[in-house]
Order: sequence, then structure tokens, then C-alpha cells
Amino acid sequence: MDYSNEPHGMFLMIDNKSFYASVESVERGLNPLESVLVVMSEADNTGSGLVLAASPMAKREFGISNVSRQYEVPDDPRILVVPPRMNLYIQKNLAINRIFRRFVADADLFPYSIDESILDMTKSWRLFGNTPEEVARRIQLTVRHELGLYTTVGIGENPVQAKLALDLQAKHDKELIGRLTYESFADKIWPITYLEKVWSIGHRTAAHLNRLGIHSMEDLAHVNPYELRHEMGLIGTQLFALSWGIDRTKLREVRPAKEKSWSNSQVLPRDYKVQREIELVIREIGQQVTSRMRHHQQQAGSISLFIGFAWDGQADDGRGGLHHTHRIAPTDNARTIIAELLRLFRQYWEGQPVRNIGVGLARLSVSGSLQLDIFQDPERQLKNDRFDRVIDDLRDRFGKTAVVPASSLMRGGTMISRASLVGGHNGGNSFD
Repeated sequence: MDYSNEPHGMFLMIDNKSFYASVESVERGLNPLESVLVVMSEADNTGSGLVLAASPMAKREFGISNVSRQYEVPDDPRILVVPPRMNLYIQKNLAINRIFRRFVADADLFPYSIDESILDMTKSWRLFGNTPEEVARRIQLTVRHELGLYTTVGIGENPVQAKLALDLQAKHDKELIGRLTYESFADKIWPITYLEKVWSIGHRTAAHLNRLGIHSMEDLAHVNPYELRHEMGLIGTQLFALSWGIDRTKLREVRPAKEKSWSNSQVLPRDYKVQREIELVIREIGQQVTSRMRHHQQQAGSISLFIGFAWDGQADDGRGGLHHTHRIAPTDNARTIIAELLRLFRQYWEGQPVRNIGVGLARLSVSGSLQLDIFQDPERQLKNDRFDRVIDDLRDRFGKTAVVPASSLMRGGTMISRASLVGGHNGGNSFD
């Protein structure tokens, strides 16, 4: 491969090691690498809580992963189990990124997630060290000294190399630093045979590649790229570029989404088996998403409903849930949208226990006026529209729970508890 025309920059992909668990450890005066701590959401007496983060020692000593369930966590007094505090994690993320801004211009810092950031240090790294590794180490020590947190750093000549260096090298290095270059890429990446280890290759994609006779990154790098694109579409071209460490992304060129949409979803606190309770949550989420859309003076021409089944409730054909989309006449009326969501649910649900519900609104357009239905009383439609907008105004001024439908007080309702969540989890403000 001739890399002479490829971009040769210096990028750092920085990950905050076991972020939630590390923050909780520091807040308690514990060393994040030595504590045995688990952050668990929705822990209850049914054992259905979900582990959001486990400290490195909890993973090593007890085999706890970030997707373990409460019942899989050993009942051991050495394990400290704490609830999430999302507001605290957001504050720490902002503090970490403020440190990063000492090393790059604002335009060259790209938060990737709540615990990862990309730094384009192509223009600035020589101000802070003689080698990229030296700069990475300086940033690590700054974060460690000021916030008590450990960071892992991947270094690459482009963003994808930095990401792979982070995931495949740095997390296993004693200095928590890994580096990939065009020159070293083949030696370090091509021997990988477990394709799912590589960023952007999931289980289904790996299985597809295996069916094509591709069982290693080297196999992927030497496949005919045109045949791969014919077989897999654009993703085939992207995978071929990945196998050679090529990434021509220009991070400063932010591309707008092709089509804006509104959505929300919730992992339920338990398995919901009663139709009335499931439909209650669908109503609540539908109302919330429609209100958000109306706030931006928009209306939807398409609705989608996602229902995730409980682990022991998969369909006979192995499906883990159902997902259906339906075109509707453009509207911002919550009653109309909720009625369509319930119709979809009743049409396709076959009685499986439900653990996840999601609602989406798409095909958006400007909501300039109310479109009346000739089959309904026009005065009633006008009153309903005014009522919805009064409720929106009250919630904007006084909070999401200023006005709550009585049905949300019934068994199964989640609107009140969900109002205090941040990113779907407890915001938190103290030791619990």
C-alpha cells in the first residue's frame, strides 16, 4: 500500500479507565486501580440490576463485566456496590476536557463519548514533548495529579489508528499507552483472528466476513476490495480501509445528519408482562417525545416503536424484540401519535415479557398550523391542541413533573421516576 498520499497527523484517543467506577473510587478516597467497586443501576431485590461499570480489580478478581446483571455479582463483602451519579460523571468529564484544552485548540478537541475524547495534536504536540509517547504521558500525569483518575491513550497518524491503538494495545500496556503508524500497522494488526476485537466489527459483521473466507485482519487486507463492496456495500469499502489503517476523516468538517429525528427509550425496572402496564409506558414515552418535537415547532410524518423482550422472553424465531415503523399524516398531536404507537404494539406483540421500550418520530416538517380532521369535531381538536401547548408551557417553566397524568401514578408508570434520570440513570447528588 502506498501511504504517501494519506494524511499523516498525530492523534490521541484518550479513554478514562473504568470511568464511572474510578470517579466513585476517588470520591471515596480509594485508588481506582486497587478498589473493588461496582456501579450498579436499578439494583433491587429481584436481582435484575445492571452493572454500568466495574473497577479493574473487580473485573480481575471476580470476573464482573460492564454488562453483568445484579444476580451475576458475587455476594462478597469485599465488593462495594454503589448507585450511579450521572451528574457527577458529567462534571468530571467536563473537567477532564478542560485539561485537554491546555494541549490543543478548542477546534481540535472532539469528545467521543462521556469517557473518551479525540485530540488532534498534529499542530501542537511538539510544544509538550519530544515524542508522541512523552506528550501522552504528560497528559496522563496531569489528569492523575489533578483529578485522581487514570487515563489510557492510543496514538495514531489518523483517528482510526488512535482508536485501535487504544483498544488493542494501550489497555494492556503497563504505561497505558499504545501507538500505531502506517509502518507498524500490518505487523501489529494483521495477526488478529478474533475480528470482533476490532473497533466497528460486531458479531454479525464478523460472521459475514467468516462466510466470505475472511478469518483474520490480514485476510481482510488482501481481499478484492471491489468484490467486498459488491458483497457488503459501503461497509465493505470501510472495512478494507480499516484493515490497512486508512482513515481520511477530517474531524473539523462536521457533517449534519441526513434527517433529524426525535426518539427516546427506556430500560424498564423489571420485566413487564401485563399489557396495560406496557401500554402505559408507551403512552408516557410517546407523550414525552411528542412534547420535545412540538417544542421545536415540528411535526412527524413517521413513527417507530421498539419493544425489547426480556432475556427469557425471546420469540420462537430467536428475535430479541420487535421494531416497526409506520408512515402517518404529518402531525404534532400526541393523541394521534400515541394511538398509532398502540396500534403497532397490539398488532405485533404476542405476549412476550418486555424489558425495553423505545419510540421514534421522523420525517419531520415545520408545524406551522393545525391540520383539522374532517371526521372529528373541530372545536374539540382546537381545545386539545391548546391544552397540549399549555401543558408544554407549564413543564418548560416548572419542570417535567409539574403536570403528570393520573395514569402515571398507577402500577407500571415510570414518568415520575424517569424525570430525574440523566442518560437513563440516576443523576445522584450524594453518597447513597
